[in-house]
Amino acid sequence: MLIDQFQRVHDYLRISVTDRCNLRCRYCMPEEGLAFLEPNRYLSFEQITEVVTVAAKLGVRRLRITGGEPLVRPHLEQLIQRLSAIPGIDDIALTTNGIYLAQRAQALKEAGITRVNISLDSLRPERFAKITRGGDLSRVLEAIETSYEVGFDPVKLNVVLMKGFNDDEIDDFLRLSIERNVTVRFIEYMPIGHEGEDWKATYLPLETVLERCRVNGWEPVMLERGIKGNGPAQNYQLPGAKGAFGLIHPVSDHFCQSCNRLRLTADGNLKPCLYWEDEFNVKQALGDEQKLADLFQRALEAKPETHEMAKALHGEEKSHNPTLRRMSQIGG
Repeated sequence: MLIDQFQRVHDYLRISVTDRCNLRCRYCMPEEGLAFLEPNRYLSFEQITEVVTVAAKLGVRRLRITGGEPLVRPHLEQLIQRLSAIPGIDDIALTTNGIYLAQRAQALKEAGITRVNISLDSLRPERFAKITRGGDLSRVLEAIETSYEVGFDPVKLNVVLMKGFNDDEIDDFLRLSIERNVTVRFIEYMPIGHEGEDWKATYLPLETVLERCRVNGWEPVMLERGIKGNGPAQNYQLPGAKGAFGLIHPVSDHFCQSCNRLRLTADGNLKPCLYWEDEFNVKQALGDEQKLADLFQRALEAKPETHEMAKALHGEEKSHNPTLRRMSQIGG
């Protein structure tokens, strides 16, 4: 089993299949985009399958496919089929911005995707286009409906809260969780690859969500059993709600003590922690199962106890070097 020095068991691997994206969300990358990798630098489907096969033998049971936007990687369904056939892999989820999801949802379901997380940072078309720098809200809403139709379960909506951008829509998202059988996940804006004054001015702690519940007279009940998935959300349900909402607060109240995940970047680097710069490239170990297994162990040995994102908010000195990669370059 993959157990680190703090006795955390790692059974979850997030796999980025591309650093490219069809949107330019404000919290993810600059408006002009980034210097994207040449496609020949991506791990091939065969290489990803090899890495996951070894990971499964070490105890990894659950996978999440990410990007960039994973659906810009051609023929992604073929990779999903390969991964779902690996002994020991029980669950494969997808995180997507939803733009291309509606037309591919059925094929992805048949290939082995069981559930989806869809980014939805505003319910207002013009604002959604502004935050995503070009996204079409109607296509994302269509993707949500199609996800229900093909049987993805659960359907989760990822909402990155940003002061001055979408914090006045908290009530609308909470009402959505009342009206629909959906899990709305509020996520704190993280200083991944950038932690300057713009981030500090936009960051909003998720206590704000619970405060909105109090203002509206809603009494959320914390769910003793989590919503199906691998994530760190604290999950709540409002009285009479068909769905639920979750709070993911890596900055204001980190959840590192229960971290169960490793990350594999599109260019083949194992990352023990999202925030720190430590990476271990798997390409050197491909073709040798023992070397790959040893690389996983090295990654675990390098994993610190916490990520210290809160220190970025207060300008405090950190114990390690934060990554310079942006979220889209890591896979989130």
